[in-house]
Amino acid sequence: MNEKKEQKKIAFYIGSLRKGGAERVFVNLADYFQTEGYRVVMVTQYQREDEYDLPVGIERILSDIEEEKVSASRVINFLKRLNKLHAIWKEQEADVVLSCIGKNNFMAVVTTMGTKTKAVVSVVGEAKEEYPSRGMRMLADFLFSRAAGVILQTERSRSFFCGGVGDKAVILPNSLNPAFVRPRFEGVREKTIVSVGRMDANKNHEMQLRAFAALKDKYSEYTLVIYGDGELRSNIEETAVKLGIAERVLLPGVVQDVAERICRASLFLLTSYSEGVSNALIEALALGLPVIATDVPSGGTEELMEDGVNGLVIPAGDQEALTHAMDRLLGDSDYAKRLGREAAKIQERLAPERVNPLWKAYFEEIINK
Repeated sequence: MNEKKEQKKIAFYIGSLRKGGAERVFVNLADYFQTEGYRVVMVTQYQREDEYDLPVGIERILSDIEEEKVSASRVINFLKRLNKLHAIWKEQEADVVLSCIGKNNFMAVVTTMGTKTKAVVSVVGEAKEEYPSRGMRMLADFLFSRAAGVILQTERSRSFFCGGVGDKAVILPNSLNPAFVRPRFEGVREKTIVSVGRMDANKNHEMQLRAFAALKDKYSEYTLVIYGDGELRSNIEETAVKLGIAERVLLPGVVQDVAERICRASLFLLTSYSEGVSNALIEALALGLPVIATDVPSGGTEELMEDGVNGLVIPAGDQEALTHAMDRLLGDSDYAKRLGREAAKIQERLAPERVNPLWKAYFEEIINK
């Protein structure tokens, strides 16, 4: 019993564990802290069907109010959620809770007040999108200044917040998924162009289709393979038909063995309008793929890539630039290989054994304050 009390305890708070970048980072961090001897609890508001599995030994708690307690009043329901989350922190007595994504950060700061748990908030996406209105930005500045810690992923994000929050924040990278730590494939590459991500408007897969269609005759042996799923899947299929490339566009959906599927591809595309630091981009670089990525407002691409050194960076939404970049890499395999070999060096920079201890050191600093 005494040993259990001496163990430090870390809680993670997120909406659900559905298969997405932030969710995977949280599961990986939870696994790491448990292996380091911490007690770990994962608190989510919901439980979805398609979720990441938690490692054995990590408790899962749902913070949403029970269906029979839901009121017709949204205000009352909100207060009930606050009270339940506050009760969870009091009962769990975690030393620190890490939260992420929009209003979850607000909830974490408010509900840990009056408990022994210290709130650390993290902004994993584009800050302007997580807090789009003037009121939300002011609330973020007010509450984040009262959090025990603030974690950002890019230097550009600091300027979004008031000086006090920006100065207080630390930049901590995401570690590389171990499945993508492997030697770069140096053989003859498959005639495939790949992309990985949810099929929504932000990912801008339509631009990929149009650029691919513009080059379809010049590179007639190539196929475009988009891994993922989402609300725009049917739109992507319809656009491929209209552009006359349906037979050369493959949509395998969500797959488990992404690294194995894409490691021999000739080219990787990230065409999002906005991202935090894209895990899909990190993984493609780690595999040593020739990469074309858009320069997102958060600075996430800038954190990972230098144009012409380890990939090509283009303006978001610029189809002409994408077409030109694809033509350049597909038409010059030696140049593509040089970029890919340089890209693979990110394995060392973001290796779990190098990055995870940074998170541990930061949490220990927060706990021991």
